[in-house]
Amino acid sequence: MSNAGSPSATALPFPDALAILRAAAEETRLRILALLAAGELSVSDLTDILGQSQPRISRHLKLLVEAGLVERHREGAWAFFRLVEDRAVLVAPLVAGLDGGRAPLSEDFARLEAVRAQRAEAAQTFFARLAPKWDRLRSLHVPEATVEAAVLDVLGDRPIQNLVDLGTGTGRMLGLLAGRAVRAVGLDSNHAMLSVARANLERMGLARVDLRQGDIHAPPFGRAGFDLVVVHQVLHYLDDPARALREAARLVAPGGRLLVVDFAPHDLEFLRETQAHRRLGFAPEQVTGWLDDAGLPTVTTRDLAPTGEVEDQLTVTLWLATAAAEMAAAPPHLTLERAVA
Repeated sequence: MSNAGSPSATALPFPDALAILRAAAEETRLRILALLAAGELSVSDLTDILGQSQPRISRHLKLLVEAGLVERHREGAWAFFRLVEDRAVLVAPLVAGLDGGRAPLSEDFARLEAVRAQRAEAAQTFFARLAPKWDRLRSLHVPEATVEAAVLDVLGDRPIQNLVDLGTGTGRMLGLLAGRAVRAVGLDSNHAMLSVARANLERMGLARVDLRQGDIHAPPFGRAGFDLVVVHQVLHYLDDPARALREAARLVAPGGRLLVVDFAPHDLEFLRETQAHRRLGFAPEQVTGWLDDAGLPTVTTRDLAPTGEVEDQLTVTLWLATAAAEMAAAPPHLTLERAVA
């Protein structure tokens, strides 16, 4: 029996479907769609891969954006493009059915790998300049593998629909969690850091993570759009961490969670000069109070204390806040859990 009269949630109005098919029915634009199905790319990337001029590529992208197939976002002076998945439902089977082993797509994908290799090399060069400082900081607290294991433990096996990592840096938390999420987004204010994150995630096979440039104090996302929001080792760089947590809490969907990872209070003043830290850690009740004020009163905390005998080591604290299912004001409740790694 025909179900033409019973449209699904992803069904498109006939005029929209016609516009999408017209936009896709051109050689260069179909090649662009096939490339974007593998992950977001810049205009510069596409000109290198397709061997066409920037104005020509830009015209094709403009048509795809106008048809709703592709969305554009800025990252400093750059513009990146990615598929709009709910709008691309009509052409997704077409793109998936293309033979990537034959020209011109085989050549396109070979050049795509070359572009990614260049990106990874540039990211590695940038990161190499930072590595000595970061290695010094890593030596002061429990291994990152221990922190990551604790993150996975406190989050449990609950499914993740929409994940956002605020202040994603090199994308380490996205690398840990994006594979468990239906949709994963990373936000950072630094274009160079996003380049590192993009290269790292591509190397891990997570090229379709959405990376955005933006301010953690004013994240460019709608209210209650994520069931997991992560703020990992970011607050100590900020002048106004309470404001950042208010904005992070705004993004949490009903019943969703906000995970904060940062340092407990310490007196290592040299971190202000060598690592650009603004705050020397946070007491559990300080962050819990900020989360409560932001409308997330139910908080679990965990401390990861160093076990070595080196002086001046740092304790890492995890705060996991859960939003009320109906986002109504809930009575304050605090559970303190102390765990020494």
